[in-house]
Amino acid sequence: MMNVSFNELQGLSRKAFIGIGFSDGHADDAADMVAWMESFDLHGLEALNAGLQHLMEEDPDTLPQILYQDGDLAVIDGQDLSVLRSSNLALELAFAKARARGLSVIKIRRCRQRQLIMGYLARLAGRGMNITAFWRNAQIPLTEQVVGFRANSSAPSIRVYSVEEVPEENEPNSGITIVMANHVDLLPTMRSDFRYDLLAKHEESDLMAVRDRAMVNGIEVEVSLWERLKVLAHMTLVASSAVSSRGAGEED
Repeated sequence: MMNVSFNELQGLSRKAFIGIGFSDGHADDAADMVAWMESFDLHGLEALNAGLQHLMEEDPDTLPQILYQDGDLAVIDGQDLSVLRSSNLALELAFAKARARGLSVIKIRRCRQRQLIMGYLARLAGRGMNITAFWRNAQIPLTEQVVGFRANSSAPSIRVYSVEEVPEENEPNSGITIVMANHVDLLPTMRSDFRYDLLAKHEESDLMAVRDRAMVNGIEVEVSLWERLKVLAHMTLVASSAVSSRGAGEED
């Protein structure tokens, strides 16, 4: 393991995402999402590493599609992309609807690395929005994660539940549902007619303490992953050098 600062992690991640083929704006968003997760010890790098190969193989020209929308609701096909690619515009759409209508619901279907979406939700919460997101993970037992942000808070409250009896229409899927409200609190709780158990919880105050320590002491990163990100970041430098060389040749 090695120790790096938040800014070092964010900066290298940004260069790595550009090396993969992200646009500058998407790379900024993705790097913020990963670094935010890791600063709260929410395993952002672990999620990134697990899906990195698939992320590198995604077609950067593939875009999420709106399947349905009205004034309050939008359903998005995430095209089996990582939320690092597919969530920012969808979440901004939900934010705009909630600002205009007071409440909005957005469902993103077929998306990967859903855990990382919390980093972008934190940004929207910081702009005065109450947010709750939930999704199910296909494992045994089936688990459901519920994440809630209070407006203007930089840390969420998180609950992870196991669900033992699930009706067929609620089979595990790769989607995520986000509810936003600009005037009422949305608490990360769960109610169901089926049996469920609380597996884990993270309170807002506990997570803030974790972040405070990370800002002072740094963030631990696996050396192998750090080196892998450096290789991807180097692809950005090579491409930039090639463009600069061609430009210089044209001027001669």
